Amino acid sequence: MAAKSDFVVVANRLPVDRVRDEDGQESWRRSPGGLVTAVEPLMRQREGNGAWIGWAGDASDSIEENVEPFRNDGLILYPVPLTADEVEKYYEGFSNTSLWPLYHDGVVPAEYHRAWWNAYVAVNRRFADAAAEVADDGAFVWVHDYQLQLVPALLREKRPDLRIGFFLHIPFPPTELFSQLPWRRQIIEGLLGADLVGFQTPGAAANFLRLTRDRLGLKPSGSTVQVDGRSVRARAFPISIDVASFADLAADPAVQARAAQLRTDLGDPATVLLGVDRLDYTKGIGIRLEVFEELLEESKVDPAETVMVQVATPSRERVEQYRLLRENVERTVGRINGAYGAVGNPAVTYIHRSMPREELVALYLAADIMVVTPFRDGMNLVAKEYVACRLDGTGALVLSEFAGAARELKQAYLVNPYDIEGLKSAYLEAINADVGERRKRMRAMQRQVKGHDVAAWAKSFVEEIDQLRQSSEML
Repeated sequence: MAAKSDFVVVANRLPVDRVRDEDGQESWRRSPGGLVTAVEPLMRQREGNGAWIGWAGDASDSIEENVEPFRNDGLILYPVPLTADEVEKYYEGFSNTSLWPLYHDGVVPAEYHRAWWNAYVAVNRRFADAAAEVADDGAFVWVHDYQLQLVPALLREKRPDLRIGFFLHIPFPPTELFSQLPWRRQIIEGLLGADLVGFQTPGAAANFLRLTRDRLGLKPSGSTVQVDGRSVRARAFPISIDVASFADLAADPAVQARAAQLRTDLGDPATVLLGVDRLDYTKGIGIRLEVFEELLEESKVDPAETVMVQVATPSRERVEQYRLLRENVERTVGRINGAYGAVGNPAVTYIHRSMPREELVALYLAADIMVVTPFRDGMNLVAKEYVACRLDGTGALVLSEFAGAARELKQAYLVNPYDIEGLKSAYLEAINADVGERRKRMRAMQRQVKGHDVAAWAKSFVEEIDQLRQSSEML
């Protein structure tokens, strides 16, 4: 494990979680999340020479309780320790109570505390130190997401020989919102330590470049800005999924049999609507359920013929906003089922737990309509997963226009999640569309997803880094 790596991924989390059984025995299990889904296939292609640096997901009594690098399922993993205090301040505090709401259009008010910021700086420095230690001469280090926005500059201070890329998986806000952040300059300077800063959409990249001008007095030209004699490029790289792996699962007879069983368990309705999300206030789960409730109240859908399944994966349950969200969602589900459910056949089937991928794919196959209604989302890979799994070309996707995926999946039933009447109309349009219309839309979306899978996303990012390095060497 002492060997240096020429390709290093730096992310808040490892692609596995450390778990302990009742006897105190440790083991590792694959962790959920869009980043793991997107990057892991690329890492596997570089087995033996790639490294992943990240937090193992549990708190240590001190940062001295480090776990040695290890291999898991073919990947070389380098755990970075966090204390309980750092989990509270860096992760739950600054990352998820300051940055997350700010970057998602202020759906809930962001909070700013100096102690949280200080913890964020300290943890980012620890990640940068780990990357500097692991990376080989001239290696490519790919830093990911909003928890680690200071790492590029901190790493460049230590290792100017490295090629550094950064990719933001969530939205990047307009200047008016970002300017609320007390440490706005430090964040921008942190990101400018990278050679290439990637965003989900062109609008996010434009927001960032505008901030380099407004807050640092730099002079961006096109997608590039000059910083300390270096060229930093910022542009969109819409992330995607491992299409082949989802298609393989969807073709698995056992998964297809499970999908058929799920429909039977739901009472063999004419239409199954499905939502699959982390339980997060940005995802629009409450609005989605309320729209379904209104359609039931107005007798525009029959609970004997149309049911909804909502999977809400637990998320950040120690954060107050998330506890309140769970209470509200569960209260709404109970109200709908109390009014419209039947014995053994609830109008809404609510699942609040993580699910294995095979079960999710079975749900994708069982659902006639996928409902993805975030108030703001960087991309939303669930929408692409659903499309990839509909091998027979059936199914319909109701998709928020404020998800990054809406720029690519234009044949979805695009909606404004703040518009209740518009959402109701989209539900009904998707429910009542004939098979030919649904198939036409789905086939077009499948061509887009298949032609722009995660391998193409990663390849385009790495190739651009290589091009930037070659251009700078020619100067």
